[in-house]
Amino acid sequence: MFKEFKAFALRGNVIDLAVGVIIGGAFGKIITSLVGDVIMPPIGLLLGGVDFSNLFIDLSGQGYTTLAAAQEAGAATINYGIFLNTVLDFLIVAFVIFLMVRQINKLNKEEEAPAAEPTTKECPYCFTAIPIKATRCPHCTSTLES
Repeated sequence: MFKEFKAFALRGNVIDLAVGVIIGGAFGKIITSLVGDVIMPPIGLLLGGVDFSNLFIDLSGQGYTTLAAAQEAGAATINYGIFLNTVLDFLIVAFVIFLMVRQINKLNKEEEAPAAEPTTKECPYCFTAIPIKATRCPHCTSTLES
């Protein structure tokens, strides 16, 4: 069983997958920072100074002014601003992956192979397949026109 596991773990696909997961995790952090620190602040400013990471619904009814205050008090909240940031993170990552896969598919696209020249033809008398250069049918012995 150890030999099978070793063969599985050292196969190229598994190592490629591991590298992809590690790079994907790092890429996810970059996108999260891009969304939270670069994209959402100007959007919040355009919408009247809204801080999306601080948008929440207080289910306790105490009227906390910030999400940090509500969480410090242990109040139940619905953090829809953080959810919006996460959805935007996902959309950006999905779009970038789409673009990457699209480019890879373009690079991997093999040129259409031209149709191969036929190597056989049909005998007009007995309708069997014969070599293209044949001048006489080996099946019915008819003389063929060139």
